[in-house]
Amino acid sequence: MKTAIIQYNGGNVCSVQFALERIGANAVITDDAETILSADRVIFPGVGQASSAMQYLRNRGLDRVIKHLRQPVLGICLGMQLLCDHSEEGDTSGLGIFPLQVKRFQVTTDLSLKVPLIGWNTISNLASPVFGNIPENSYMYFVHSYYAPLCEYTVAQACHAAPYSAALQKDNFYAVQFHPEKSGDDGQQLLKHFLNLY
Repeated sequence: MKTAIIQYNGGNVCSVQFALERIGANAVITDDAETILSADRVIFPGVGQASSAMQYLRNRGLDRVIKHLRQPVLGICLGMQLLCDHSEEGDTSGLGIFPLQVKRFQVTTDLSLKVPLIGWNTISNLASPVFGNIPENSYMYFVHSYYAPLCEYTVAQACHAAPYSAALQKDNFYAVQFHPEKSGDDGQQLLKHFLNLY
């Protein structure tokens, strides 16, 4: 099986590649359109700033490539947010796979609700084959200041002041706000389930 990890102006792509190697899967990091189109699985990860990441994708025509992918695609963190219509971060237009407006967490006086959210948080209402046998209320590792609200495409929830989408699914597009590559055994299980879809 050929897995492509999309290289763009976002960090963390190498840690995803290492996580796949730990579960016995090989993946190539690439921004080549033909390599991405011909892959059996595509992972769209990232940590970074939305507008600069989208600019990189547009400059290389990858925005059009991603929209037309028919194989399973997994967006991670910034990758998930860029699959949405729009992000408040840099007033950025996204890829429009999910018809959602990505919003910034509001800063409050509650010191337990820090922005950015960095650390472990539970996920619940799991409703996608990528979760397989991962139990409800499992802990996953999150690092983000922006979030996708709950919607008809929500297949897992997390809560930070209020519930939000921890995972989305629409057709062949799967997306998680947390970092499975940093989420221990359950995160590795999610990557295995994604690679074994269909």
